[in-house]
Amino acid sequence: MLIRLLRTYLRPYATPIVVVLVLQLAQTIATLYLPSLNADIIDQGVTQGDTDYILRTGGVMLLVSLAQVVCAVVAVYFGARVAMSFGRDVRAGLFTNVQRFSAQEMGQIGAPSLITRTTNDVQQTQMVVLLSFTIMVMAPIMLVGGVVMALQENVQLSGLLLVIVPVLGVSVGLIVARMVPYFRTMQKRIDAINAVMREQITGIRVIRAFVRERHEEQRFDVANDALFDTSLRAGKLMALMFPTVMLVMNASSVAVLWFGGRQIDAGQMEVGALTAFLSYLMYILMAVMMSTMMFVMVPRAAVSAERITEVLDTQASVVEPARPVALGARAGVIAFDDVEFRYPGAEQPVLHGVSFTAEPGRTTAIIGSTGAGKSTLLNLVPRLFDATAGSVRIDGTDVRDLTGADLGSLIGLVPQKAYLFSGTVADNLRYGRPDATDEQLWAALDVAQARDFVESLDDGLSTPVAQGGTNFSGGQRQRLAIARAVVRDPVVYLFDDSFSALDYATDARLRAALAPRTRRSTVLVVAQRVATIRDADQILVLDNGRIVGRGTHTQLLESNETYQEIVYSQLSVEEAA
Repeated sequence: MLIRLLRTYLRPYATPIVVVLVLQLAQTIATLYLPSLNADIIDQGVTQGDTDYILRTGGVMLLVSLAQVVCAVVAVYFGARVAMSFGRDVRAGLFTNVQRFSAQEMGQIGAPSLITRTTNDVQQTQMVVLLSFTIMVMAPIMLVGGVVMALQENVQLSGLLLVIVPVLGVSVGLIVARMVPYFRTMQKRIDAINAVMREQITGIRVIRAFVRERHEEQRFDVANDALFDTSLRAGKLMALMFPTVMLVMNASSVAVLWFGGRQIDAGQMEVGALTAFLSYLMYILMAVMMSTMMFVMVPRAAVSAERITEVLDTQASVVEPARPVALGARAGVIAFDDVEFRYPGAEQPVLHGVSFTAEPGRTTAIIGSTGAGKSTLLNLVPRLFDATAGSVRIDGTDVRDLTGADLGSLIGLVPQKAYLFSGTVADNLRYGRPDATDEQLWAALDVAQARDFVESLDDGLSTPVAQGGTNFSGGQRQRLAIARAVVRDPVVYLFDDSFSALDYATDARLRAALAPRTRRSTVLVVAQRVATIRDADQILVLDNGRIVGRGTHTQLLESNETYQEIVYSQLSVEEAA
């Protein structure tokens, strides 16, 4: 998965990658050339007392060193740009794909895991790309070049490499093999911490209200300790790696000095050649050690790449039509035709056999017990889910045959949870209609019974809104969400239990003000309160995913037992009548 991810997202940067490779090759060649020049200075300059040779060769060394530095700096610059661009593109790819997800895919992967994959996992792969251009590219060149130069200096001493390099490689390989499972577990532990933190931050008011701070601290401690234990085990193995490498390097240096000294004593080797051989040995072992660092990073990046690719490969269950139907007349007639919806793997469908028609200028209300499928039914209209059987049509066209933009232009949705975005009140109201004027915003606020509290704010429409709208009460958030839908002036209004946080008086005033505004629109209302929907033109009673009653409030009160139970659980007989 890592190779596939790198190949996909690094392809646009082929030219700078080639530049990095060429510069790293030049830098490594310059690095390997320096010990040979140093050996010549010792053997032909110092031992011979030839000062001119020392100065000439020293000047060449300075030029080579300068070229090495320039190549290294430029290579790191281009390598860093490519790595950062890679990270940016992967994050953009993840974000774009997640935006296509329906609620079904979001539920499968989970928001905490998506956040971890977009941040921590991308960072792990990005770091591997950066190290690849600064270390991984240079290591094999230095390894091969070091072996060649070492053979050129002394073939007999080079025999030691046949023992040293395999010993180091096997030692590192054994350690890395044990680290891979820990890295995979660490990413899951990070997901768990994100999940706990997200719940605690979002639900801080509930936690404090029920005095459950200690319980939540214990939950966090469990998740935190799990990550700590896994990280500690991986860290111990990582800490073992570098002493192992240093032990092999130091033992190798002693062996070279021992055997090289004997050759010098026998007149078979010059002192400068031994110095150069030691340098090449260090370069070879440094190359192996740099590869070791990559072996530490690559397994974790491979795990992260798997998690990233899982998101990128996840196909949204709600997709754009291959041959979209052009948007025709905008009347807004909604028709459900024998609709069924079943969650993947579920034994029973949430909705089955649902058929009804909602017409413009009429309000269709949906009521039922908790879990009856009311919100699921409503969510099929804007394609937050797709029906698994049957069809949902607007003006005779299946919603699956309309593009997301065309379908969205017809609908004003007020979700069950009134979510506001960070920004200002005006920004939120213009979310579905960016060109709306201030007069249109105030008119929508009038309808939503929100003008008074917005005017009382110090900055009015420019008042900052915290993420999620947490600086407003539940009722204020609901009214602003309703105003946001009204600003859009759609042909279809979908209210998913959108009046639950309002008091009865505000609820009544809002519905009265909404009626003229929606006179030519189709209105679907999901509600728990009978008072909210008793004046609807058509009420659908939902029970276990089926429509078990249909009619006006008066008709259902006379003939439908399920509706009667709901009504009399909220109202007295006199109030219901």
